Amino acid sequence: MLKSIIRRIVRSLGYEVRRRASTASSVKGLERTSLEGSLTQVRDTGVAPATVIDVGAAIGSFSRQCHEIFPNAQYLLIEPLNEYVSCLDKTVKAIPRASYEIAVASSCDNPVTINVHPDLVGSSLYRETESGTDVNGFPRVVNAITLDRLVKERDAHPPYFIKIDVQGAELDVLRGGEATLCGAELVLLEVSLFQFFKEGPLFFDVVTYMKSKGFVPHDILGLQYRPLDHALSQVDIVFVPENGPLRRFHYYATPEQRLQQNREFRSHLQQILALDQVS
Repeated sequence: MLKSIIRRIVRSLGYEVRRRASTASSVKGLERTSLEGSLTQVRDTGVAPATVIDVGAAIGSFSRQCHEIFPNAQYLLIEPLNEYVSCLDKTVKAIPRASYEIAVASSCDNPVTINVHPDLVGSSLYRETESGTDVNGFPRVVNAITLDRLVKERDAHPPYFIKIDVQGAELDVLRGGEATLCGAELVLLEVSLFQFFKEGPLFFDVVTYMKSKGFVPHDILGLQYRPLDHALSQVDIVFVPENGPLRRFHYYATPEQRLQQNREFRSHLQQILALDQVS
C-alpha cells in the first residue's frame, strides 16, 4: 500500500519509478524475460529434465535452444507437417539422443484433419475465426499419436519437460498425455487471450485445466501483440507442479535483499523529491 501511494505521488510530480536491473531481474547477463533466461532460471534452481518433448516442433528451433540449457536430456520432437522434414533431420543430427515423429499429437491415435495454413506455422486442428482471408488454408489428413504412446514407444523417462505450441489444440495434446503429465516438472504452453480458434481454449481455460492437474504458472514470456490493434494476444506460460521444489518458497526476498531494496527505493525517492524542489 505504501509503495502504491509513493508511486502515485511521484507520478503526480511528472516522474516514474522503475526498479533498476539487478541479479534479481537477469540470469547471468541474460534477458530474464526471454526463453533462454526463463529456462536458465529453472535450471539454476535445480530442474533437470530427463526428456524434453517438443510438440509442434516446426524447424526444431525450440529444441536446439533448449539443448543449450539441458544438454543431457533425451529429445522427442513431434510435428505434423512433412514440409519440415529436412529441417528436423538437421536438428536431430545436431542434438544427441534426439528423434522426431511426423504426426499430430492428440487425444487419440486416429488420423485427424489439420488445416494447413499458407504460412505453415499457424496450421491447426481448429479453424480460425478470422474471415475474408485464406488463413485456414486447406485440409490435410495426417496420422495422430498420443503423448503417452509416444513416450512408451521411445522408452522416454521422467522427469519430463513438455513444450506444446499447436495453435489452440494444447489441451487436446495434454488429454492424450495424462500419464506423461504426471511425470512432468515443466510444461510450456502457448495460450491465447482472444478466441482466434473456433472452440479453442483461452487463457483462463488453460490455467484452470492445469490447476486441476496440479500445475500452476511459474513464468510468463513470449508476449505477442496482434497487428489488428496491438492488443496482447498470446503468451507462453511455464507451468510447474503446485507442490514441487520450485514452489517451496513463498516469500518475496531475503531480509538482506529487502533491506537493500528499501535503501535503494528511499534513495531514489529522495533524489526525485530534491529535483522537484529545485525546479
